[in-house]
Amino acid sequence: MGSDILQLVIVLVIIVGSVILHELAHGVVAYWLGDRTAKDAGRLTLNPIKHIDPFMSILVPVVLYLLRAPVFGAAKPVPVNFRNLKWREWGMALVAFAGPFTNFLIALVAFLVGHFSGSIYHFNGEIPYLIAAETIIINLGFMIFNLLPIPPLDGSRILYAIAPDVVRRFLLQVEQYGIIIVYVLVLLLGEVFSGFMVNCTNGILELFYHMV
Repeated sequence: MGSDILQLVIVLVIIVGSVILHELAHGVVAYWLGDRTAKDAGRLTLNPIKHIDPFMSILVPVVLYLLRAPVFGAAKPVPVNFRNLKWREWGMALVAFAGPFTNFLIALVAFLVGHFSGSIYHFNGEIPYLIAAETIIINLGFMIFNLLPIPPLDGSRILYAIAPDVVRRFLLQVEQYGIIIVYVLVLLLGEVFSGFMVNCTNGILELFYHMV
């Protein structure tokens, strides 16, 4: 029981830290591109209270972890006024990309540290293995989920920059229903969605192994 609680605490810390860095990356890039909205809202901080959404940042990923399903989640969206950004839509795409890319970098660093220290090859429940493995899997899950091209996820902001006007109009129309669409897809197509997440994660892990 004690080891299970310790494992859950480690996972929760990784989840919270990952979503904070994800959102902070959005805000920092927006600031670099000329928009102070996130800074003025106090979001350029590591303070978890400013970023955490109790449902999407903690409850959903923890429940998915306990169910042994692919872990994904999100935090409170960082406010961004794209009209203040350099390159407007392209600036917004860079802001959106910054979050998932940060999760990718966290996963890559955890993999490299785990690989060269050997910790990811010890499967006997050691804490270094658990920290490295969960950091990799959780951050890849966050990255893949947030890159889905469904508003208000980051992937939709990237798609908006490169899409024709008809697609842009569609994305704007479904914006207010986007997160509901995501929930419905996960509920109705749970196995398909889980399979998609697992396949994407495994593909990225194979890339990591080829790198080393």
